[in-house]
Amino acid sequence: MVSTKLFFSFFKTLVGKEIAVELKNDVVLTGILHSVDQYLNIKLTNVSVVNKDKYPQLTSLKNCFIRGSVVRYVQINPNDVDTELLQDATRKEYSPVAGGEK
Repeated sequence: MVSTKLFFSFFKTLVGKEIAVELKNDVVLTGILHSVDQYLNIKLTNVSVVNKDKYPQLTSLKNCFIRGSVVRYVQINPNDVDTELLQDATRKEYSPVAGGEK
């Protein structure tokens, strides 16, 4: 099982970047990642809803807090991902020295 700490560290590197968050109720919001916490709760600024016709009540939303347990997917721009940093962190997470193997 992948550690939440790894995802938390990864998402912290995306603060200030635009992301799309798909919720379990099928709502998709885009915005600038303002913050993320250890529970993977997400705070977005400059929010817009992808399907404005289906969710007109969300069109006036500018900032929002999303509980981590209601997130289905987070979409990020591939150019915003430091793959080398992510691979190194994954290796460290699963190395026998770091306690990744039992």
